[in-house]
Amino acid sequence: MIVVIAATSLSSENCNMNARTMDKIEFVYRIARFSFLVALGVLALSALLATPTPVKTDARSNPNAVATDTTSLKPPAKAQIPVAFLISDGAVVIDFCGPWEVFQDVMIPGSEEMPFRLYTVAETKKPIRTSGGMQIVPDYTIQNAPPPKVIVIPAQSAPSPAVLEWIRKSSETTYITMSVCTGAFVLAKTGLLNGKSATTYHGAFERFAMQFPDVQLKRGARFVENGNLATAGGLSSGIDLALRVVERYYGREVARKTAYNMEYQGEGWMNPHSNQIYATSPVSTPEHPLCTVCGMDVDPKVAPKSVFKGATYYFCSEDDKKTFDAAPDKFVTAIAPRSAVSGSSN
Repeated sequence: MIVVIAATSLSSENCNMNARTMDKIEFVYRIARFSFLVALGVLALSALLATPTPVKTDARSNPNAVATDTTSLKPPAKAQIPVAFLISDGAVVIDFCGPWEVFQDVMIPGSEEMPFRLYTVAETKKPIRTSGGMQIVPDYTIQNAPPPKVIVIPAQSAPSPAVLEWIRKSSETTYITMSVCTGAFVLAKTGLLNGKSATTYHGAFERFAMQFPDVQLKRGARFVENGNLATAGGLSSGIDLALRVVERYYGREVARKTAYNMEYQGEGWMNPHSNQIYATSPVSTPEHPLCTVCGMDVDPKVAPKSVFKGATYYFCSEDDKKTFDAAPDKFVTAIAPRSAVSGSSN
């Protein structure tokens, strides 16, 4: 009996010990499993929140890569955003009226006040004749214009030193100084674009590249952004750059609603690469000659022409002919990639 009782007591004790051991093992297993699940959750959350490193494109490997500034702009809490439209004789209407329409159509939910304050600025108060003969009396001169936070520079006549200085000085405090079409020539003359990238009207690529070698020309860009400077392609491209500015201030939905209210269906403001059709210049042939300066179609029977090194070059206008004649070597070199000879032999 004693032996049996002793054996029974030992067996009972072992069972109790085994039960305690199993409880400890189960507890450890549960802790380990919980920790593993927590670790997986942390890893998954980190992957979701991680911001991918942007891929930087080497300008040499892709010279037409478009620079865009994704920085949001903070609008003032109550005051309007002053937008100055710099104009002079020959200002192209769509270049400044397109962006004007964009900024004046912006509506902010919960606010009845127009978020942008728009005004024209010129060197003097003298009435200006724009493209097509429209006459405009500027709101302000460069001497008394309110300090702008956005400047719009359309294609226009050659600027005076005083106008260039106004752009330089004003751009020290602007959020955006933007050009449209060949307004890029005006902006480039200030020196502010030196060392930066820019675009312009496709028919002015050669002239721009020759005149401003310190600016990296982006062919095929709808617009290019560099800090507080931005340049748009030709004509309607200014509408897209203006919508892009609205997006940077108030977000994509406000910009999208603005475009909708305008019945503007272009989406270039969401894609700066959308002008790729202009990245490659058209080819001029003897059967189908193009203007050597701007690349537009010409009628060789009536078009102005110049003969240089045995080749004939045609132009849309006498002004383009004068531009070519002033530096024919540079133009021939510039157009060589797009045509064997931009003209026909005589």
